Amino acid sequence: MQFIGVDLAWGTRQPTGLAVLSEDGHVVHLSAVRTDEEIAEALTPHVAGECLVAIDAPLVVRNESGSRPAEKALSRDFRRFDAGTHPTNTGKPEFADGTRGARVAKLLGLDIDPRSGRQRRAIEVYPHAATIVLFDLDHIVRHKNKKGRDLEQLRGEMLRLMGLIESVVITNDSWTELRSQVERATRKSQLRVVEDQVDAVICAQVARVAYRTPHAVTTYGDLETGYIVTPTLPDSAPRDGQDDAVPARSAVRDYAAQHADLRRESEDAVAAVQGLLDDAGVNYLSVTGRAKSVASFAEKSRRASGGVPLYADPMTQITDQIGVRVIAYVASDVEAVADLLVDHFIVKNDRDMGLETASEGLFGYASRHLLLATAACDGAPGRNFQVQVRTVLQHAWAEFEHDIRYKGSVPAEHAREFDRRFTLAAGLIELADAEFAAIRARLRGVAPDVPGSDDDDPRIDPRELAAFLAGQFSDAEWSRSDHYGWISGLLLELGIISLDELGEVLRSADDATIARRMDYRYPPAAVRRLDDALLWVHGEQFVRLHGNAHRREALRSRLERLGRSGDPRPD
Repeated sequence: MQFIGVDLAWGTRQPTGLAVLSEDGHVVHLSAVRTDEEIAEALTPHVAGECLVAIDAPLVVRNESGSRPAEKALSRDFRRFDAGTHPTNTGKPEFADGTRGARVAKLLGLDIDPRSGRQRRAIEVYPHAATIVLFDLDHIVRHKNKKGRDLEQLRGEMLRLMGLIESVVITNDSWTELRSQVERATRKSQLRVVEDQVDAVICAQVARVAYRTPHAVTTYGDLETGYIVTPTLPDSAPRDGQDDAVPARSAVRDYAAQHADLRRESEDAVAAVQGLLDDAGVNYLSVTGRAKSVASFAEKSRRASGGVPLYADPMTQITDQIGVRVIAYVASDVEAVADLLVDHFIVKNDRDMGLETASEGLFGYASRHLLLATAACDGAPGRNFQVQVRTVLQHAWAEFEHDIRYKGSVPAEHAREFDRRFTLAAGLIELADAEFAAIRARLRGVAPDVPGSDDDDPRIDPRELAAFLAGQFSDAEWSRSDHYGWISGLLLELGIISLDELGEVLRSADDATIARRMDYRYPPAAVRRLDDALLWVHGEQFVRLHGNAHRREALRSRLERLGRSGDPRPD
């Protein structure tokens, strides 16, 4: 069964949004078109079999003036939520010769009788009213361009609506791109095409509700005078700002409203963690992050055990709303990253999942999970965020196992066999991690493979710099490849353009004193060792380099630890 939403423009000058949902609520198609022929071309593959198409446009209009009876009845119920309808009648040019909605339905071969039992049919819907019931709102989301609404207001409302939709459907890459378009928009017109497709998804969800739970929708009007199908407004539903009786429902609504802020805060968390690792010279493969999707939050907030909700207060009890993941190379890197995070953030929980598994005499999921918080600032509370730290191999096992066991479907007759195979793989990965650690230990003092620079680049070639530092700091770990090019640029700012000149500078650095005063808790990589040596030799001059503008405060703190800070000169 396919559920199709059509946010139909009354003419071909404006875009029409199209959306298709699968029976289990996955978004399988999103697009914006203009002509009836383009609508048919896009939807024909999806209406070939059993389908219900929900069209946001009049299908039947026979009254010569005023509003249709269906519009009057719906407006009586929904006007208090600002979800009343606009009047349609044959006195308007667009309805004088029938309706575009009926023509499109005919083109697709759909029955438009709301009481029809045919496998391929269409119904008229109204998204504004639907959102009130679907998302338990007190008034409509004001995402449409009206006089007095600026770009930022429209963007915020659009993102809020998209978050609410994510609580009831399962989105895809096309949806993610729509969200990005909203976030990048610099003009109101850029939101218009997105608006039509977002409304089309709401239409498709109404079709899905109407098919799966027909008792939960109301048909205002009839086929003779025109009708609108929309989710039924519960008489007992709390309104006008009253608290919802179901914690999960109000929590999802609140979470969706702040999801745009959470996305920005997740980016800040990634930047903070990455900056911390880079400054400490700890090597890693990647640092990524995300704000938990509204759909994922909604699913988790509704979990129950024995009929009792697991989360009485989902907004505070669900702690992974912001998640950061650090992929390291070997187990010692995981420990170094975790120690560094513990030193710089407030630790609310710290679990070594691999250690817990091993303590039970088992092999399986291994990852360090830390629940951290930023410090309160200017009266504002700190923000919690979760960090997962694991090796490359641990990450590969976890992703594959999750994909098979939780996203896939393991036949019952194979469950024990799969358990055994996953356990065997986990044991082999633990051995491989140990071997990788041994290999890397043997490679200390050997230059990593780093991309070189162009012939006309005045900097010291990063590849040559990497080889030089491998000899200079033979006990140091490798740095990230891009860091060699970065610090080569700082050397250029200092006027150091040859390895001979760099050697002269480093001979004046007291490595033993630097190491003692910095008290390295985590084995610093080669670039960090060079960074501290340059700070020792050049002091405030090094701090004031243009390439260090983003970290001057941190450098001055390190300069004080080295015992070589004077009165900072103004930038």
